[in-house]
Amino acid sequence: MVAIIDYDAGNIKSVEKAVTALGRDVVVTRKADEILTADHVILPGVGAFGDAMVKLRSYGLEEVIKKVVENNTPFLGICLGLQLLFNSSEESEGVKGLGILDGKILRIPDSKDLKIPHIGWNSLSYPNKGRLFEGIPENSYVYFVHSFYLKAQDARIVTATAEYGVSIHASVEKDNVFACQFHPEKSSETGLKILDNFLNVSAPAACMKS
Repeated sequence: MVAIIDYDAGNIKSVEKAVTALGRDVVVTRKADEILTADHVILPGVGAFGDAMVKLRSYGLEEVIKKVVENNTPFLGICLGLQLLFNSSEESEGVKGLGILDGKILRIPDSKDLKIPHIGWNSLSYPNKGRLFEGIPENSYVYFVHSFYLKAQDARIVTATAEYGVSIHASVEKDNVFACQFHPEKSSETGLKILDNFLNVSAPAACMKS
């Protein structure tokens, strides 16, 4: 079973449809027991960093997410879901993120040649090719919608980058935690392959739940 965390942040239906299209059973939930017993967990989301953290905390989901990571369950953050995994965001000064990974979320610099938010298709480069991109050639295109971007503290966790006036850390991987700034569920066959790769990640046997 795949659990998609529902914290009123939008973008859930398209993720649910994509996972269902890949032949997986899905539950959209904020119930701790359903999330903690899932084989894979996805945190999607669109919207503001600060509002999202308020919702996660009001539903008691911050500790649930941290427990999922501690249990070594494969976990995927998408778009805002990526940003929330980190320490802070310029979008919501003074608001602490989940702090599961180290890094900051910064505003894409203004440029007369580029529109913000960044909406559209961009190609990916692989500084450290991760498991999400198995079978996906470098320079493949995926779909972005965002005004803020990740600058990870540890470059070794960055598995994909994209250029949009600045180098965007577009995907990260550390142990059982994966995240994408882009929307795999809206990225055609490439995106479905990325999701399928995630859903085929297994927790190491020594760390799996009994």
